[in-house]
Amino acid sequence: MSTIADFLDLVGQLPGVRGSDHGRYHRFRVASHTFGYLWEPTATVGLKQTLDEQLALVAERPEVFEVQFTAGAFGWVVVHLDGVARDELAELTFEAWRLTAPAALVTERADRLPS
Repeated sequence: MSTIADFLDLVGQLPGVRGSDHGRYHRFRVASHTFGYLWEPTATVGLKQTLDEQLALVAERPEVFEVQFTAGAFGWVVVHLDGVARDELAELTFEAWRLTAPAALVTERADRLPS
């Protein structure tokens, strides 16, 4: 089971991330491109994924993952934090960041997941 604090800690470990409070939600960006959202009242996050990953996650555990929306080649997924372990949340958050970050940041970070 993950918490809002877990998500904020994981996001904070990734380079170039900027968060902004929009009242009902928080947005997380890297190089001015959004890769995640946090809704504190529902303890859910929205994360950018590939379309294939979005569909696989929702099909595997629909009680934990929901389709949020699709945009081009990407499928955003809502993650219920109480349904994922911190290590799984780290992987999902890292992938969302990696799909969005500039190549130089991705190369610099390599495959090191936040912990």
